[in-house]
Amino acid sequence: MSTFTTPKGTRDFYPEAMVFRDFIFDMWTQTCRRYCFEHIDAPLFEHFELYTQKSGEEIERQLYTFVDKGGRKLALRPELTPSVARMVAAKGTSLKRPIRWYSIPRLFRYERMQKGRLREFFQLNMDILGIAEVSADAELIAAVIAMMTDLGLDKDDFSVLISSRTLLEELFVASGFAQAELPALYALLDKKPKMSAEEFERKLNEQLHDPARAATIQKVFSYETLDDIEKDFAGIQPLADLMQLFSYLTALGLAEYVRFDIGIVRGLAYYTGIVFEVFDKHKSMRAVAGGGRYDNLVSLYGGQSTPAVGFAAGDVVLGDLLMSRGIAPPVQARADVYLAEFAETHPRYSLELASLLRSHRISVEYSLKSTGFGKQMKQINALGIPLVVIAGSQEAERNTVKVKDMRSGEEEIVDKSRLIAKLSDLLSHR
Repeated sequence: MSTFTTPKGTRDFYPEAMVFRDFIFDMWTQTCRRYCFEHIDAPLFEHFELYTQKSGEEIERQLYTFVDKGGRKLALRPELTPSVARMVAAKGTSLKRPIRWYSIPRLFRYERMQKGRLREFFQLNMDILGIAEVSADAELIAAVIAMMTDLGLDKDDFSVLISSRTLLEELFVASGFAQAELPALYALLDKKPKMSAEEFERKLNEQLHDPARAATIQKVFSYETLDDIEKDFAGIQPLADLMQLFSYLTALGLAEYVRFDIGIVRGLAYYTGIVFEVFDKHKSMRAVAGGGRYDNLVSLYGGQSTPAVGFAAGDVVLGDLLMSRGIAPPVQARADVYLAEFAETHPRYSLELASLLRSHRISVEYSLKSTGFGKQMKQINALGIPLVVIAGSQEAERNTVKVKDMRSGEEEIVDKSRLIAKLSDLLSHR
């Protein structure tokens, strides 16, 4: 007999894992709604070309692809941003600006397995489209920080590191690099944090074939503050944009969560301006979230030119971070009420009570087979169910029940007509 396991890089979600996943998803949803983002979704697979047009070579290598029965080449979605851009392009000016969308898609990437990285995972995506001003970037970063703090993390747990692809472009071009060289350079620079200094220097020299030009890159990456850059490159627009962004974030009371880091590049080819990543301050794991400007993507898919900024946070790294901090959803019983009965009780009365409770949105569990009362009480204690409704033969004759609060041990005979009010009152005090 064959024994099957999950495909490599995927997970089973047993009830305990689903509780944790639902906790993350629920908090994500609450944050998004508080920041006035609307919920969307897109197909689980898209045309292959949607990703190959602009996402870069690395994404192409990570795609799960297949050819359907009509001969069309398709790919399971590795991210949602191209789908968002396609959806906006399809609707054109009929969408009211600014567009504020969020989604929690299931995604697929065929990549090397390591801590915090699986081949099937979920992400929170938040996007603001239609606003070119830096205020949109500030709003999105504020929402990212809220997403983290709503989950129970604080300034001692994470930082948002911010830079600008446009700033890097101007610094590199001013230093003698051609535009055509930049995409490959960005891809290497994005991997810099994952390499030793020696390995990065070796790969940089291999790519540039010129130690002097490699030294220029290292000089650019030595800038630690915006003021340092201003001394050498005063008056450039990307620098002014970053200064304005930090001014907005300070006004929002978020200065202690954010800092400039010129090393933040983001590997995807469609980023066009400000970029950012969220990191665990203990540096025990990869980036928790990341995003930035992608002002050209909607027009690339046939839509009108539409400024856009977005970010994504994966559930795998974030889940690891929460567990490392001891953050978990409160343990909840799977039922509000357990309906216990004695073996001699006719089941009709119990079934009527179960139907009554459920019709009033009270979750109720009862034994599906004839079981002794003692065993039922053991199950109630094991499940941590707070309230027990006991329906014996005497209660059935009198149209009453005995309600026991397992938290206090108090019991009370309650008429069936008062049962819903009594249970609602007890449940409101848990």
